[in-house]
Amino acid sequence: MKIAALIVAAGRGTRAGPGAPKQWRPLAGRRVVDWTLAAFDRPDIAARALVIHPDDRAEAAGLDVQLIDGGATRSESVRNGLEALADQEFDAVLIHDVARPCVPAAVVDAVIAALHRSPGAAPALAVTDALWTGAAARVTGTRDRDGLYRAQTPQGFRFDAILAAHRAHRDEAADDVAVARAFGLDVAITQGAEENLKITLPADFARAETLLKGAAMRIGTGYDVHQFCEGAHVMLCGVAVPHARGLKGHSDADVGMHALTDAIYGALARGDIGQHFPPSDPQWKGAESHIFLRHAVDLAAEMGYALGNADITLICERPKVGPHATAMRAALADIMGCDMDQVSVKATTSEKLGFTGREEGIAAQASVLLVRA
Repeated sequence: MKIAALIVAAGRGTRAGPGAPKQWRPLAGRRVVDWTLAAFDRPDIAARALVIHPDDRAEAAGLDVQLIDGGATRSESVRNGLEALADQEFDAVLIHDVARPCVPAAVVDAVIAALHRSPGAAPALAVTDALWTGAAARVTGTRDRDGLYRAQTPQGFRFDAILAAHRAHRDEAADDVAVARAFGLDVAITQGAEENLKITLPADFARAETLLKGAAMRIGTGYDVHQFCEGAHVMLCGVAVPHARGLKGHSDADVGMHALTDAIYGALARGDIGQHFPPSDPQWKGAESHIFLRHAVDLAAEMGYALGNADITLICERPKVGPHATAMRAALADIMGCDMDQVSVKATTSEKLGFTGREEGIAAQASVLLVRA
């Protein structure tokens, strides 16, 4: 399923207090819009588009997304976005409010999964509090909360269906679910999250910042194996080590760097190398592995984390790693932009046991600690 993320960011957000529109305000070291876009920088999302106010082109400069001018209302802005994407052959679209920068990956996952079974899906939370009516600061009555939900975004739809719904619905609507239902589309309810708050009032910025700062540390592990093949050297942790054989792989087969890269992706809960750089894609044939590692480090920085330390173990009988360990540490530190003291490279044998003991290949495992920058 080819999916687009359409982020709606054309509003003025006057209830958020004086200053720039809330999407351009700083939040936990970045802007609101930067956090929201990062939440949809995923391997299963083919493209991201941002619907902005025409006056906000300067603020949006440099963003790696398609920019689309919004309209006078939210519904018009969404319709403009859908029309701009209509010729790109998307199967589905996730429509998300820019003011929800804390959306968890699990919420997005659930919406995407539901779209395989339903033309529409949206996250929500069941209302659990008692409901009152009131006037002049006095309770005037109660309401039954059964069957009531608090709607959230992203709201996902089959692309052609929601485009047709918006073309037919020219009035303003509460959200895209309302537009879809008016057109007769079935919309599944998926699990929302309390942390998927919408920044509306000034106090919401502090709540969102607390959520985005998250854990002070993240730990990840990685493991990789490459088989020996014909060659005159092996690439290990960025160093060409002379050897009677080479290592077989789609890229340069740097088993140590691959394990380290996967450890960083794992710490970030962002998949593995194969998701970001599919081996089925011919452009990565023979690619140097520093491309993968640098991408993982940059992604960590985007999410607000820096390397605390990394520990890599190479498992093989030969070649001997010890004479090259310092050069390997230096190469990895240079790629990751850190000090050598933050990188450990060591080796062990498997005492002649298993495929490494039979000298059929090399294995590597890595552990990393990421710290809040």
